Amino acid sequence: MHNKLLNYFSKIMPLTEEEASAIAETMNIQRYDKGTILLREGQVSLEAYFVLEGCVRQYYLIDGEEKTNNFFTEEQWVVSITSMSQQIPSTHFMECCLDSILVVGNRQKEEDLYKRFPKLETISRKVMEKVFAEQQEIMASYTTDTPEQRYLKLLNSRPDLFQRIPQYHIASYIGVKPESLSRIRKRIIQKP
Repeated sequence: MHNKLLNYFSKIMPLTEEEASAIAETMNIQRYDKGTILLREGQVSLEAYFVLEGCVRQYYLIDGEEKTNNFFTEEQWVVSITSMSQQIPSTHFMECCLDSILVVGNRQKEEDLYKRFPKLETISRKVMEKVFAEQQEIMASYTTDTPEQRYLKLLNSRPDLFQRIPQYHIASYIGVKPESLSRIRKRIIQKP
């Protein structure tokens, strides 16, 4: 399990044995059951997660209805960026929608590693740039794409989700009710 995170970092920038060892020593790997809430609306986020196995869903609760806006699966970071960086209450929830194994990190461990190994701060910046780019793409999709286009993008970019996640979560993610998702799927199947 440790190797997944170390391999992820190594793809961004090669690690020395000393850096890899220090990261491995500070890793806190936790197992979470499906349904575990990692962050609730109103809580200040103190931790970031890296998904080794499973899936975490980010959602908002609007008028009693859950509105999914992201799924985080293997080799993705789960970070409530605004809440963690500004130490303000979260506006969303983060829930394990599958049994999950996550690396749990906190700011203090991160800062300690940066002091010992300044290169890790560069790696972290590159990771955050990737996270921001992914978030920006998702936001743009909600502005420019129809639900059917969002569905097709998700199907093409992350087909594994359709085997792992309940359809009502996928419907919520693309911004429709489950019955509308059924109609979208039917239209797509019928297209030549």
